[in-house]
Amino acid sequence: TVTAHGMDSRKQLLPFIPVVVFFSSGIVEVLMCRHKARNALGNVFVSQMRQVVSTLYNDSAVRVVIFRSLVPGVFCAGADLKERALMNNSESDLFVHGLRSLMTQIALLPTPTIAAMDGVALGGGLELALACDLRAAANSAQMGLIETTRGLLPGAGGSQRLPRMIGVTLAKELIFTGRRVGGQTALEMGLINRVVEQNQTGDAAYREALSLAREILPQAPIAVRMAKEAMNRGMEVDIGSAMAIERMCYARVIPTRDRQEGMAAFIQKRAPRYTGE
Repeated sequence: TVTAHGMDSRKQLLPFIPVVVFFSSGIVEVLMCRHKARNALGNVFVSQMRQVVSTLYNDSAVRVVIFRSLVPGVFCAGADLKERALMNNSESDLFVHGLRSLMTQIALLPTPTIAAMDGVALGGGLELALACDLRAAANSAQMGLIETTRGLLPGAGGSQRLPRMIGVTLAKELIFTGRRVGGQTALEMGLINRVVEQNQTGDAAYREALSLAREILPQAPIAVRMAKEAMNRGMEVDIGSAMAIERMCYARVIPTRDRQEGMAAFIQKRAPRYTGE
């Protein structure tokens, strides 16, 4: 089951399990809890995840999305190889295309996304984390794009997102060797944003992700969304085109009430109260 849950049940968008409930505070948690398969990305699991993510697109109440696991010691173990072994070539190609589409769907969410890695994130599991904007990990978490050790290559965006994130030279080394790295090494590489000592309850990375989400929460939501769009789109084009994208995104912030509130709060020397309008 893939579920997203919040501290209150203000809104439920899906009439079936998985259930998506938005926090009153604007933070949504997507919980992965396929215990027996270590959150392996099988057909049903991926289909449910896509349904959950699709509900998060157009609700202005969503400010930050956290992806986390309820399986102890595991974020996501990657593709379900037991399922894959039963597929023919065309079925395998279609499955990986669906997996790639899920990661693109996550990457295109307009709000900031955070992966909380309290355990292993391998193959497609790390690709899911790479599709998020930010990553927090426990120092004990192991992560890697290990596909070459299985006769494959990263096929759900990893071969493209990892070089963009940590540089092509280091990305090639990690992918060619299928190496796994711990949280501290991942931080030093620029693969993750924050690393924390694991705690007794095994959710230190989640707590750190929540702390990060709460830092984002008070900021003007439209400005945050536009900043994400400007950076994501600008990274894929030349600097001149990127400046044009920045201008376009900036122009969409100028007429907002939040911009007026930000200016007024500064002048009046008080904390701003943003409404997302």
